[in-house]
Amino acid sequence: MAIRNAIIAVDFDGTVVTHAYPEIGEDAGAVPVLRELTGNGCRLILYTMRHGALLTEAVEWFRRHGIPLYAVNENPAQRRWTSSPKIHADLYIDDSNLGCPLRFAEGEKRPVADWTRIREQLVREGFLD
Repeated sequence: MAIRNAIIAVDFDGTVVTHAYPEIGEDAGAVPVLRELTGNGCRLILYTMRHGALLTEAVEWFRRHGIPLYAVNENPAQRRWTSSPKIHADLYIDDSNLGCPLRFAEGEKRPVADWTRIREQLVREGFLD
C-alpha cells in the first residue's frame, strides 16, 4: 500500500520539463507519475528558482496538465511550527539532487530527470503501488 498524504517538493526545469529556461521545455516524462502521486493523495509543492511571470508560466503548466499543486515555493502548514524559509517536505525530486536518476533527452546537451527510474524508486520507497 502506498504512502498517502506525503508532501513532495518537485523542481521544474530539468526535472519536470527539459532544460529550456527561460522558456518552458518539453515534459520530461513527469506528467503520468505526478498525476499518479496526486491521485494517491500526495501533495506537490513546486520548488523552483523561477519567479514573477516565469513562475506564473510554470504554475500554469501544471494546471494545463491537470496536476494539482498543494503550494508553490512554500509549505503553508509549516508556519505553525517554524519560521524557517527551508521548505519542509517528505521527499524532494530535483535533477540536481545527488542520486536523482538522469537521462539525456534527444538532442539535449544537459541531462534531465529520468521519470521511468524515479517511478521505480517511488514504488520501492512506498510512495506508489
